[in-house]
Amino acid sequence: MKFLQILRPACETLWRPNRCVSCLLGLVIYLGSVASFNISPMTTGLRSAFSATRSSSILGGTQRAVTFDHLLVNTGEDFNPETGTFRCRLPGAYYFSFTVGKFPKKMLSVMLVKNGMEVQAIAYDEYQNQGRKVQSQSVMVSLKPMDTVYLLLQDNPQYAIYSNAGPYITFSGYLVYPDSTSSVGYLNNHLSPPGPHLPGCPPPVDAYYEWIKRTTSEEPRSAFSVARTTSALGESRMRREREALTFDVEYVNIGGHFNITSGRFICHFPGAYYFAFTVGKHPHRAVSVKLMMGRGEIRAMVFNEDMSRRREMQSQSLLLSLKRGDSVWLYSQQDDGYAIFSNHGRYTTFSGFLVYPDGESRNIDRTFP
Repeated sequence: MKFLQILRPACETLWRPNRCVSCLLGLVIYLGSVASFNISPMTTGLRSAFSATRSSSILGGTQRAVTFDHLLVNTGEDFNPETGTFRCRLPGAYYFSFTVGKFPKKMLSVMLVKNGMEVQAIAYDEYQNQGRKVQSQSVMVSLKPMDTVYLLLQDNPQYAIYSNAGPYITFSGYLVYPDSTSSVGYLNNHLSPPGPHLPGCPPPVDAYYEWIKRTTSEEPRSAFSVARTTSALGESRMRREREALTFDVEYVNIGGHFNITSGRFICHFPGAYYFAFTVGKHPHRAVSVKLMMGRGEIRAMVFNEDMSRRREMQSQSLLLSLKRGDSVWLYSQQDDGYAIFSNHGRYTTFSGFLVYPDGESRNIDRTFP
């Protein structure tokens, strides 16, 4: 600090005719202070992603938040594996996915929770048999700075999650679209030195941040994430037309391209889109849900013909090449032997977002023998 106090008068008296030289000196000092902390200016860009795994089991009643012992990716350092908590630094739309293992002879119930009390989605299996299996769930959530997201295990000895060196338990999340329109300043989840600012000089600029801020308002954006809080039961009467599965919870709808009432996503920007869905199995009913395009082209499906009383879940995901006007939707088999289950825990979710825009419409659909 003494050095800076000596330097400022020198800048003002000796180099006042040439303000650019003074600003250049200030920038050199700033970069030098950053280098001394081994922190690159680019690390403050609009990037946030993590992926973590756990190699041991947790029994219900011993701890609630799921923590992790192996960190694969932590871009932006926004995830704390010791607490299992992701803390939002950059406002925007985030995609989260998790897979948890079912402990033998225990039930499974793990919730994705926002800010400690808002349940976003759930992975559930109530079958207390000897076998081990995994359940998955995913959802896109809109976050503000300081929002937190973590996994919560049911606080009851009848519940548990299983893992070993395999591992069975994974948790990932990443920023899909930063909120460039937010007036809230971007935060840091780690310490970084403040850069000195000389009188008459503009503050140092993060070139990557400025580039992102400029391009995010220009690039096409399309994303949605929805859920159901009620079940959908098939009926005995035959229907000529397949009806799309509808939803009553909207997490994200960037661009407004998903119609929550009709249950259909309409492509406005041609390109490659990622879609993922999870559905709950209703007791004493089979489940058959298909990802459809257009008037009924089947692209993927989940199926479980077990008609026992237990509730569990099925997940599916894939990439599709879409052109403008294409529609994507979910169809649940409407015969009386089929159903999907959901409640306030939001067992049934559906998400999709544009991964790579395509200037030219190219809808690739090839079948090989």
